Amino acid sequence: MIKVVVIGGGWAGCAAALSAATAGAQVLLLERTDLLLGTGLVGGIFRNNGRYTGAEEAIAMGGGDIFVAMDANARHKGIQFPGHNHASLYDVITMEPLVKKIVQNYGVEIKTQTRVVDVVKYGKKIQSLIIDGGEEIKGDVFVDATGTAGSMGNCLTYGNGCAMCVMRCPAFGPRVSVTGKAEVKEIMGRKVDGSFGAMSGSCKLKKESLSKEIRDQLEKNGMVVVPVPETLQKFSSLGKKACTQYAVAEYAVNLVLLDTGHAKLMTSYFPIEDLRTIPGFEQARYEDPYAGSVGNSVRYLGIAPCANTLKVDSMENLFCCGEKSAILVGHTEAAITGLLAGHNAVRHCLDMEYLELPRTLASGDFIAFVHEKMQSEEGLRMRYTFSGSVYFERMKEMSLYSTDRAEIQKRVCNAGLNNIYNRCLV
Repeated sequence: MIKVVVIGGGWAGCAAALSAATAGAQVLLLERTDLLLGTGLVGGIFRNNGRYTGAEEAIAMGGGDIFVAMDANARHKGIQFPGHNHASLYDVITMEPLVKKIVQNYGVEIKTQTRVVDVVKYGKKIQSLIIDGGEEIKGDVFVDATGTAGSMGNCLTYGNGCAMCVMRCPAFGPRVSVTGKAEVKEIMGRKVDGSFGAMSGSCKLKKESLSKEIRDQLEKNGMVVVPVPETLQKFSSLGKKACTQYAVAEYAVNLVLLDTGHAKLMTSYFPIEDLRTIPGFEQARYEDPYAGSVGNSVRYLGIAPCANTLKVDSMENLFCCGEKSAILVGHTEAAITGLLAGHNAVRHCLDMEYLELPRTLASGDFIAFVHEKMQSEEGLRMRYTFSGSVYFERMKEMSLYSTDRAEIQKRVCNAGLNNIYNRCLV
């Protein structure tokens, strides 16, 4: 039986495991920490702007379990906040066990607290992985979903210091890139000023530490916008964010809070002594990162060069997804690449032609466009997402953005990809 090993249990890795299992493979999912979802443990935003289109394409292609789970666990649906329409917010506190159960129901074996530290390869083919403690794990094909954040040294060098964020490098050891260990030269994204990496786009505040008025608004409306006094406005921090769809003036002159179970503060960091001078935030306390006054996770420091099929360049049996595959932002974007990578991993073992999503679909155009842009220095300073910035503008220009479910399903059918991820290939 075909054995697919997925390394990294974030949204991308979970999606890859699901599509590989559905295609008929035996799947092993390895996760460095004790929880799945990665940055999805503190994210929570989906279906906003073009992400609605991307989610519905994935559902029409048979990869809907991820998005059905998000919808079922949404605290708020159809909300608007600066620059974003028809957004849904899932509950970050209860999302992980639900996704874990779904993945296990597909027969995927999950091993948490399992950190890959090296690979054994012969020529251009990976034969096995070495995990902490020396155990060797063999597979026929591998999917690198390890992301691009960590270790602590990266946060010290390229950020404002390790802030004990959701990556939890001190507790579970730093991320190790399978692609890097396979001696493939990785790509590094850049900030606007040309320095490497990008800060995560938000922080979490403990909801109970905010005023009752703010809490009530969050519970009722899903979001709150609070003006920031001019003396505290920090426009310079916008260019450091991974999420360029939020790197606009509204997020410097306002505190934008979203209710994802915690109070999601749409800024990379904000000094606690300044935050507490704003009415309603007098007792504010950070939930993640715990040192939200000074920094957050730094990302885009180890991207795999890959084709639009998500096969890693110069390796025969290695695929990638999520942030490992491109300078992309978001759970929807991660899941879409994960579905494709897991599916193509099985095709590889069957000597089938790899699936490349056509550019008539937003998903296919997104993957191809980002890879094209990443060939230039300027492109490495951008971040790409269905929800804003340069790619959402392209979606609208190319008439790829739609919230009409029937129209999106018709596009997928016209491309011959209806339920493609829901077919057993073995």
